[in-house]
Amino acid sequence: MKVIQFTVPVADEGAVVIQEDILPYFYNYLHRHKEAQVTLIIKGEGTLIAGNYTQPFKAGDIYVIGANQPHMFKGDARYFENLQEKNIHAIHIFFDHEHALQGLFSLKEMDSVRKFLQLTANSLQLPAEYAEKTATDILKISRLSGAERLLAFVGMLVYFSKQVKDWKSLSTGFSRHSYSESEGLRMNDIYQYTLEHYAENISLGQIASVAHLTTYAFCKYFKKHTRKTYLEFLNEIRINVACKNIINGDFDSIAAVAYATGYNNPITFNRVFRKVTGMSPSAYARQYRFAEELK
Repeated sequence: MKVIQFTVPVADEGAVVIQEDILPYFYNYLHRHKEAQVTLIIKGEGTLIAGNYTQPFKAGDIYVIGANQPHMFKGDARYFENLQEKNIHAIHIFFDHEHALQGLFSLKEMDSVRKFLQLTANSLQLPAEYAEKTATDILKISRLSGAERLLAFVGMLVYFSKQVKDWKSLSTGFSRHSYSESEGLRMNDIYQYTLEHYAENISLGQIASVAHLTTYAFCKYFKKHTRKTYLEFLNEIRINVACKNIINGDFDSIAAVAYATGYNNPITFNRVFRKVTGMSPSAYARQYRFAEELK
């Protein structure tokens, strides 16, 4: 496994390529491609890794993933239990604004779009209040072809650049897109192992062996490539899952959430949860219930 240089299936579609996935699980490898992409999650949930950023994703989310940024939508583990079920549904719009569409976006009229696209290098998430309209637009674009598709897509980018406020940046302030093949192999193995075993007691020795490094070399390697320690990354993954469980109501108590996500005691879980999210698990649950009541 490595950071796969993914080839977008062009199929004579032109400059704006649509890929609709209705599958048992999301594409399960850390990968990158020269095209940027807009992704609408219609069905499915899991953990998004974009560069060295991690967060949960769910149905209704819309992302703009930057060109050549390593990323992976890692679906929930239960999706791999029944491969006959169509567990996920997503629409991806791929576009190469640095080459195929460079001439169009260099026009004076495209100033706002060009500035917006510069912000997508580390990827963005669309704020929830704009998701319903944009999901409708993406579905419409996916059904168009030729010039109609291109014009509708450019219209959506104009909307993104002029009307949408408070984009969420999927950046930790450090970006490294240029993984070598061997680096990509190691990072993908590290990510995959962590996402599959986060509920277990993962020692530094265990994860170092996955990367085929000594513990000391692994700690230096991981910090160099992500600007965070492995424990910080592991905690982010665990808290992402905890947030998803709280939102879904998939717990009997906060302590049960702690144990299910790899923490041996609720006190440590509460401390780490507050550090990652800025609030306690109980406050997070109350905030989500309040937001649901307002809908």
